[in-house]
Amino acid sequence: MVERLHNSPWKWIPSLYIAEGIPYCAVNTLPVLFYCELGISIPEITAWTGLLSLPWMIRPFWSPFVDIFSTKRRWTLAMQMLMTVCMLAVAICLPTSFFFASTLSVFACMAFFSATHDIAADGFYMLALTEKQQADFVGIRSTFYKVATVLGQGGLTLLAGWLEIRGMHPAGAWSIVFYCLTAAFFAIWLWHTQALPKLDDDRPVGGSSPSEIIRNFGLTFVTFFKKRHIVAAVLFMLLFRLPEAMCGKMVAIFMKTPFEEGGLGLSLTEIGFANGTVGVIALLAGGVLGGIAIGKGGLRRWLWPMAASLALPCIVYCLLAIWPSADFSLICVAVGFEQFGYGFGLTALMMYMIYFARGESETSHYAFCIAFSMAGIMLPGMAAGWIFERIASFGFEGLSHGNVFESYFWFVMLCCLTTVIACIIAGPSIREISEKQN
Repeated sequence: MVERLHNSPWKWIPSLYIAEGIPYCAVNTLPVLFYCELGISIPEITAWTGLLSLPWMIRPFWSPFVDIFSTKRRWTLAMQMLMTVCMLAVAICLPTSFFFASTLSVFACMAFFSATHDIAADGFYMLALTEKQQADFVGIRSTFYKVATVLGQGGLTLLAGWLEIRGMHPAGAWSIVFYCLTAAFFAIWLWHTQALPKLDDDRPVGGSSPSEIIRNFGLTFVTFFKKRHIVAAVLFMLLFRLPEAMCGKMVAIFMKTPFEEGGLGLSLTEIGFANGTVGVIALLAGGVLGGIAIGKGGLRRWLWPMAASLALPCIVYCLLAIWPSADFSLICVAVGFEQFGYGFGLTALMMYMIYFARGESETSHYAFCIAFSMAGIMLPGMAAGWIFERIASFGFEGLSHGNVFESYFWFVMLCCLTTVIACIIAGPSIREISEKQN
C-alpha cells in the first residue's frame, strides 16, 4: 500500500491509456489504408482486417486466467513489450513481397496482446486506486484513450501521407510510421517499468483452479441467457449498428479510391485530418451530448431520435458519391456530421447494455453485452467488401453513371431498416427498464 501513496496516478494513468488506444487503432484502422494503397482487393481488406477485431470481442473468455497467473503489473508490462516487438515486425515486413500474409499474422498476434493488455491494465487501475480516486480519474483515462485514438487514426496517417508527398513509396512510408511507433511504444514500456507502482495487493488470485474458473464462467454464461428478454436484447445488440458496420472500413476505402474509379481520391494527409481528426472529435462530441440527453430524458424517450441519428446520416456518403466535390472542407463537414450522429446514437446502445446487464454477475454480463455489440460490427464489416463486389458484378451503378460506391451506400441506407426493426424488437424490454428506473 505504501507504493499507492507515493506514486501519483498522474505519472502513469495518461500513458497507460494511450498504450491501450494506439494498438487498437494500429490494428483496426491503419491496415485498411495501407492495404488499399498496396493493391489488396476490397473483399480481402474488409474480411481480414475485420477478423482482427475478434480478440477484443472474445476477451471475456480468457480474462479470468489473467487473474490467476502472475500480477496485473507484470501482465501489463509483458504485453506492452510484446506489442512493441509486433510493431517492429510490421515495419520490417511491409517493404517485402510477402507483406500481406506476414503483416496480417503479426497484427493477429498484436490484437491478442492488446486485448490481454486491456484486461490487465484495467484491473491494475482498479487495484492501484481507491474508490474515490477511481471516480476522480475515470474522465482522465477516457480522455487519454481518446487522445490515443486521434493520434492513431489522425497523427499516424498524417505522417504516412507527409512521407508519401515527399516521394516515398507507400510501403516505405508506412514502414517508417511503424518504426516510429515501435520507438514510441518502447519508450512507454520503459517509462512504465519505473512509473507503475508495485502494489502489495497485486498478486495472483489463489483458491481457484483453471477448471473451477471454467465452471464458474459457464454458470455465468448460463445465467446471462436466462435473463428476461434475452433474445430481444441480443438481436438489438447485433442489429442496431448495422448501417454503421457496413460503412465502417468502406468509408476509408471510398476516400482513398481514385476519383476516376468512383472514390474521393483523397491523399493520406486529407484522410488523416478528415476521418482521423475531424471525425473522431465529432464522434466524441456526439457521445458527450448523447450522455447528457439520456441523463435528463431517459433511454425510452431518446431511443428513436438516437436510432435516427445513428442510421440516417450515412446518406452523406451517397451524396458524396453522386456529387463528388473537390472542396475538401465540404467532405470534412460531411464526415463530421455523420460521426457526430453516430456518437450521439451510440449512447442508446451503451445505456441499454448497462441497464440490461444489471443484477447477478453484472460485470460479466456487461462484458457479454459488449461482445455481442462488437459482433454486430465485426461480422457485417467483414462481409462489406464481398457485398460491394456483388453489387459491382450485378451492374448496379447508381445515378452517377458507373459509380459502384453510390449503389453500395444506397444499400447501406437500406440497412437502416434493421435499426428500426431492432428498436421495435427491444421495445418491451426498454419499457420495462424505464419503469424500473422510475
